[in-house]
Amino acid sequence: MNSDSLEILIKQCQEQNRKAQEEIYVEFSPVLFSICLRYAENYEDAQDIFQEGFIHIFNKINQFKFEGSFEGWMKRIMVNLNLEKLKKKNNLPFEDFENLIITQEDDDEVEEDFDYQQLLEAVHNLPPQYRQVFNLYVFEEYSHQEIAEMLTISVGTSKSNLSRARNLLKQKLNQLKTVTEDEQI
Repeated sequence: MNSDSLEILIKQCQEQNRKAQEEIYVEFSPVLFSICLRYAENYEDAQDIFQEGFIHIFNKINQFKFEGSFEGWMKRIMVNLNLEKLKKKNNLPFEDFENLIITQEDDDEVEEDFDYQQLLEAVHNLPPQYRQVFNLYVFEEYSHQEIAEMLTISVGTSKSNLSRARNLLKQKLNQLKTVTEDEQI
């Protein structure tokens, strides 16, 4: 979709045009639902948050000022809603390792290629506080400073949670690789 037609659709949505809302929904559903899948604890929660997110988007669409990316604006709404739901549901404290010296990550890379579903499942199985930081840093490309502000944690906590998330993912994926190799024997 080109930027001119997108701008027209956004303006129509600002006027509560249902057809324009449907077009926006169809166009951006895949990317926005994938965000919900990364954060939610299960598929049903992801669906609920996704639907609620679009309601927020259409209720707040008059706040979009045509500055920057519309997709980025919608992603931020969806990410913030997911984080809000997780905070309310889990109320889990982030592990605070401000005084921990964060060492360089080990160079052991996971050698096996995994499909998207396997990777998504591995990320989904991370403890919630690690999953949130991992998603925000890796998928949403926020800096540790931005993550710290969003989650009201320290930069050091963000860094250590990301490091621990990566280590857990490596372990899980290496276990999956071992199981796969054993099945082939």
